[in-house]
Amino acid sequence: MHSSASSTSQFYLFKDCLARRILQYQTAGDADDASDSALDDFATYLTTEAWPTLPSALKEATYEARGSLRQSIPDVESEDALSLDSTSAAFIESLVSYGIVSDDDEAFRFLRRALAEYVEQACAPPPVWSSTRSKECEICQQEVPLTYHHLIPKSVHAKVLKKGWHPESMLNSVAWLCRPCHSAVHQVARCEDLARNFYTVGLLLEREDIQRWQKYAAKQRYGVRRG
Repeated sequence: MHSSASSTSQFYLFKDCLARRILQYQTAGDADDASDSALDDFATYLTTEAWPTLPSALKEATYEARGSLRQSIPDVESEDALSLDSTSAAFIESLVSYGIVSDDDEAFRFLRRALAEYVEQACAPPPVWSSTRSKECEICQQEVPLTYHHLIPKSVHAKVLKKGWHPESMLNSVAWLCRPCHSAVHQVARCEDLARNFYTVGLLLEREDIQRWQKYAAKQRYGVRRG
């Protein structure tokens, strides 16, 4: 595991993307049976297997390098970006044997989707709010650079007012979340569902999938190198 690449923040960002996707693919019963440490261990193992097989452009993805990345790999979810033959057999077999996916092709799609999320986050501009905020993330409670999450997503503001779900005064309410937790929130529910049913941090934390993510995320050390 402990190559120079494994000590980069990109390695751990990719690991978090895999962990969120594992939670998404698990059934409720599977999640109840799995311990929090088991998720961390499994995500670490999968990342260790997959990371060395990725193209260098993916492993070095950053906001500054986004242009060259998109030139060399325009669409990370395409089969041209990453071949099944070059992917770690242990990575594929582990996903299948643990029942996360049903076959090799689905495991490969699992990897490509996790990579698409990873690229989006790795190449995202740094939040301008990090210089003005010093409070902890409202989900994982870590003191790291924060983004603001519109609790009622802006894309559905017009519908919210038309349907009378919330008064106009609530539309700009935000939660301050680290980037991994912000991504987790948007992965568990669509914008309309967030606006209608999960418009406070308290309501988000009532979800079992967010509770499981919170336990995982609280153990990570975002914003620092880990190795």
